[in-house]
Amino acid sequence: MSVRDRTRISCWAGLLALLLALFAVPQSASAASLTQVTGFGSNPGNLSMYTYVPDNLPSGAPVVVALHGCTQSASDYYSHSGWPKYADAYGFALVFPQTSSTNNANSCFNWYQSGDYTRGQGEALSIKQMVDYAKARYGSDPTRVYVTGLSAGGAMTSVMLADYPDVFAGGSIDSGIPAGCAADLISGLTCEYNPVSKTPQQWGDLVRSASGGWSGPWPRVAIWHGSGDSTVHPANATESRDQWTNIWGIGQTPSSTTTLTGGTTQAVYNDADGKPAVETFTVSGMAHGLAVNPGSGADQCGTTGTYYLNYICSSYYTAKFWGLDGTSGGGTGSLPAPPSGLKVTGTTDTSVSLSWNAVSGAASYNIYRGGTKTGSTASTSYTDTGLSSGTAYSYTVAAVDSSGRAGVTSTAVSATTTGFPPQCFTANNYNHVAAGRAHQSGGYTYANGSDQNMGLYNTFISHTLEETSTGYYVIADSGCPS
Repeated sequence: MSVRDRTRISCWAGLLALLLALFAVPQSASAASLTQVTGFGSNPGNLSMYTYVPDNLPSGAPVVVALHGCTQSASDYYSHSGWPKYADAYGFALVFPQTSSTNNANSCFNWYQSGDYTRGQGEALSIKQMVDYAKARYGSDPTRVYVTGLSAGGAMTSVMLADYPDVFAGGSIDSGIPAGCAADLISGLTCEYNPVSKTPQQWGDLVRSASGGWSGPWPRVAIWHGSGDSTVHPANATESRDQWTNIWGIGQTPSSTTTLTGGTTQAVYNDADGKPAVETFTVSGMAHGLAVNPGSGADQCGTTGTYYLNYICSSYYTAKFWGLDGTSGGGTGSLPAPPSGLKVTGTTDTSVSLSWNAVSGAASYNIYRGGTKTGSTASTSYTDTGLSSGTAYSYTVAAVDSSGRAGVTSTAVSATTTGFPPQCFTANNYNHVAAGRAHQSGGYTYANGSDQNMGLYNTFISHTLEETSTGYYVIADSGCPS
């Protein structure tokens, strides 16, 4: 055997071994990760959008917006805050807005600039557009959207809650500043180091003014602060408490207090129905930062780092306050729990029928299709009509109390209508053939399945074809189902 032959055999053997190795090694399943999203809106605030969406997240799941602090990034907050752990455990999408040194020299959100903190403008509008994108893209429940943030992100959380109480069901202000405290950089520094003292009514009026005339229901707000914070004065937590208790029309004396791990004192301020509307978490001795508690326990989360301090997992207690763990949490109404037993009882080509178990005290029930309210009923069953055939839909249900406030939504169920979903395609005859919707014979074009004559096989004759069953096409030039 010649040297050339031995070389050729060796090369082929190496290639074969490589191919065998590629096919023999099992490929890892796709896993959720932090992903940048572009084209989410007009983005007047020049922000970047990142998301973390757990694998197989159903429609009707909540959304949590998480805002980083100064000198930080979306990736930094994602890696340290612990929120991805609970997104996986409880089933919700995460949105991480990110600013940059182009917007602010220290990469802070501009919570003190009127062009960025005003409803419908700048960074505030960019963040709201991210929420709109997430609701449309992931079919998220519009009644369960929440926002949280650290430091400047905490101050921006206050802004978002004040500007868009119609969007957010709850918020968590971590080492932040009350809404409306500043109108420029100088007053922002004053708020930060020498907190402004206002009456609860004055603080509440700032939110009511910012909201665009909103009259409720209002977000349920958690406020976290370390007693040893020398960057954002701890008195800001008291002012934020005054602001949101006033919004809820309740006093500044807690309904209850509890001692938690990490030297943390939790104070709860209940609404008129006895449900937590505002909660404060004071972490004894903690400096400026977000409270985390690394570990594998259910109530442990995050990793330590700059401004991520080992005391208590704030993300865990915030998620519980919002009811993201499946409990009623703060909720949005006075009812104790979401409807259980939601199931699909029947489908046709244009309808889906549902039933669920009654909730004690419920006056009615809201039904949500893909996170958008599609109807309401006083009974425990509902039929959604006017649907497209052969199409999958996701449903959740929420009980509504006597004051008209909806509680936490149920676990989502999926249903697929019967029949084949008609599809229409408009193209010239040549492209119809190229796409496999038609075939040509003897210089003429024929629709696949029906064999209807479509005319000469060229690019000058066009038709609309409707696929009425798999691979069966008919000419539908006079109109096609929408």
